[in-house]
Amino acid sequence: MLRRRLAVVVSLALASPLAAVISPALAACPSDAAVATLAAKVAVREPAESYGPGLSVADGLCAQEKLVAKLKPALGDVVGYKAGLTNEAVQKRFGVPHPVRGTLLAKMILKDGASVPAAFGAAPLFESDLIMTVKDPGIHGAKGHVEILKHLDAVVPFLELPDLVLQKGAHMDGGVLTAINVGARLGVVGTPVPVQATQDFADRLAKMTVVLTDDTGREIAKSPGTAILGHPLDAVAWLVEDLGRAGITLKAGDMLSLGSFSPLSPPAAGRTVTARYEGLTDKPVEVKATFQ
Repeated sequence: MLRRRLAVVVSLALASPLAAVISPALAACPSDAAVATLAAKVAVREPAESYGPGLSVADGLCAQEKLVAKLKPALGDVVGYKAGLTNEAVQKRFGVPHPVRGTLLAKMILKDGASVPAAFGAAPLFESDLIMTVKDPGIHGAKGHVEILKHLDAVVPFLELPDLVLQKGAHMDGGVLTAINVGARLGVVGTPVPVQATQDFADRLAKMTVVLTDDTGREIAKSPGTAILGHPLDAVAWLVEDLGRAGITLKAGDMLSLGSFSPLSPPAAGRTVTARYEGLTDKPVEVKATFQ
């Protein structure tokens, strides 16, 4: 889910002489103190320092677990998970041959039409995304698109509002991105579309077009359903498998954020953005957010 904007971050990081220095102390799960420092920055929306190069995705998940624990008192319980780096080209830039996983908390999720500050984070961005909600834990044994659909309740239009957290030019790779919870900060959900466990519905998910516009009518991005891992349900399958390896069992109502259909864009105060999903249902469905 992270494309051009993250590529800029990576380019800046590689241009820095600090990117060539690997601190042995940080080439492992970051300490409780280091995570607490980053969490404090997140809380007040101030740019944080990077953990630096050498952090594996596994150690990034270790740091993420600590970070989420510190965020829960203010942001509530876990309500779902998100996939990032769902584009092969971006995976190569970040040095990981697969997506990465983040965690969604209750107060991160806002209703359609929500108005949020343009500076909602230290490095705020927005993108068109998609959520699917889990029907039951049987999804862990599901194989194939139609079988997966049998264990999903709804497809939900979703404008994700991630925060890349770090100072401009700070080192960013797959491990660091994972450690900062894949940028999870806020997201706006639209009206759920009930799932149909049919091949036709699976085909419509792939063939739909996701259009991101602003209130001036400007088209920011336009992508097919295949933009994330070749099919949205393949992103579901990846998340379910990854969570299973971590010993996490999904339950009814859990949200799965599947990835980005658009490049990450910076919000501008006074603008409203709309993600519209054409071809999924007889009439387009959409979700909106306004930046103050």
